[in-house]
Amino acid sequence: MEDQAEKLREIMRQKNKLGEKQEKDKSAKHTRIITITSGKGGVGKTNTSVNMALAYARLGKKVVVMDADLGLANVNVMLNIVPKFTLYHVIRKQKTMKEIIQKTEYGIDIVAGASGVSKIANLTEEERQNFIDELESLTNADIIIIDTSAGVSSNVLDFVAAADDAVIITTPEPTAITDAYGIIKIIATEMDNINMGLRLVVNRVKSVAEAKKVADRMTQIVGQFLNLKVDYLGFIYDDPVVSQSVLRQRPFMVVDPKSRASQCVQHIVGRMEKNEIRKDSGFGNMMRRFLGKKD
Repeated sequence: MEDQAEKLREIMRQKNKLGEKQEKDKSAKHTRIITITSGKGGVGKTNTSVNMALAYARLGKKVVVMDADLGLANVNVMLNIVPKFTLYHVIRKQKTMKEIIQKTEYGIDIVAGASGVSKIANLTEEERQNFIDELESLTNADIIIIDTSAGVSSNVLDFVAAADDAVIITTPEPTAITDAYGIIKIIATEMDNINMGLRLVVNRVKSVAEAKKVADRMTQIVGQFLNLKVDYLGFIYDDPVVSQSVLRQRPFMVVDPKSRASQCVQHIVGRMEKNEIRKDSGFGNMMRRFLGKKD
């Protein structure tokens, strides 16, 4: 990881001018970058990403959901969209980001990831640089929600480091809790300076008490053993509307806006809005974080 960090900083030295230019532009929009991640697959990360995007859009925000699962992407599947072009084409310099951004009927835009293309699960330095250049196309958004792959690949950690808010999704299952703690531990040990907001969402709970038990356990062990603060954002009920919406390939916020799951997501976004955005938000600073520059 030390060699990787040094490589990232070398790229950063080549890209400093971009960040400085962005910082000098006082009129530049401060886009909020929210990375949604998990230690374990199958905990509802993509579903949470898409429905949080809809909740933000209903607050009048311009939202882009970027599927950063570079191998097993499924944001477009959730929305019943068959993309003609994906991030694969951007990384391979066959298309620009502007050319692959897709508007949806739900008032949000998506950037589709690449499904079944394992070769790009970890980017080369050249591909990373091209990807960074293309990300600038997203800076007119108020909110960028990045749906990462599960686990702790170098790409996942890069997106977490670049975020204003890193939202960790878990469920009450012991394996999910263990893996969620695992990714937080890796964030704590591999990142030089953690100053993004670390948030926790407990998905598929049967009761408020169950969610609180999981959240209390997680925040306690993270505080005790990692000396980190994790903000408990809230929970999402194990609601039948969620599985129904997946089968229908429509967000549950649309299928039933008054469902318990939908109300939970609205509450979570409301909590996010009350949290202060980091002072070094904005695209230029996002690039510095993504490329591994120490503050």
